[in-house]
Order: sequence, then C-alpha cells, then structure tokens
Amino acid sequence: MYGEHLVRIGQLIPALLYSQVMDRRDLAAAHERGDRDRVLADVGLQAMECRDDLLETAVVLDVLALCRPPGGYLPLPYQEEPGGPDEADELRTDASSVASDLAEHDLRNGTSLTGDIPPPLQDGCTEAERDAVRAYARREWRAREDPKGQ
Repeated sequence: MYGEHLVRIGQLIPALLYSQVMDRRDLAAAHERGDRDRVLADVGLQAMECRDDLLETAVVLDVLALCRPPGGYLPLPYQEEPGGPDEADELRTDASSVASDLAEHDLRNGTSLTGDIPPPLQDGCTEAERDAVRAYARREWRAREDPKGQ
C-alpha cells in the first residue's frame, strides 16, 4: 500500500527532522535573547502539536483494537513471557497506554476539550481504568472533529 509513496516519504523525513531542529534552534535563540513571549508562544505551540500527535495515535490504536475480538489487557508493568503476548491484548494495551499519555498531557496543560479527565495509568491498574482512558481519547476525538456536537 505504501510502496508507491516510499520515495516521497524518504524525502519528507529529512525535511521534517530539519524543520524540528530549526524550530528548536530558534527557540533556544529566543531564550538566550530573553524573548519570554516568543518562548512561551513556541512552547505552547509545541505542546499542542504533541497533544495532536498523542490524540491521533491513541484513536488509531483504539480503532484497531476495537476491530479485534474482545479481550483483556496485559498487566502493567508487563513482563515478557515465552511465546509472547496475544496480539489483540497487546494492541488494546498499547491503545490504553497512549490514551493515558494523552490524559496526563491534558491534566498537566489544561488542554482537554471535554473535561472529566481520568487519571493516568499506574502500575497495577485495572481494566476499568484502561477502558476509561480509551473512552476519554474517543470523547476528545469526537469533540475535536465535531465541536458543535458537544
């Protein structure tokens, strides 16, 4: 599916990396100049871009997990066992882990669109807690995609 686009993707990766390096260089220069407003604006923009990345990744993993047969999650912390984990359990676990990162980001930065942010996952978390962070990511996605539907 991606085969015909590999050359273009290969060209985009260095361009994106260069752009990120230049953004960070400009941010460091603004900090050295004491340009507090520029630093705060740039950091805020980077925080929102990070949130978008977390939200989009969480939703994609959640959709993939929802396409699998129902099941459980891997324990947190996970310890590798012979034969490896069930693929569907691993996918559900990854979806909840990224959704937890989103919840943690929103708690720290006040960027939630829907409120009612579940606590980020901790070692020994329950399946209900994992379900809650995934449901939170779905609510945030719907709110972002259809702000009038709130």
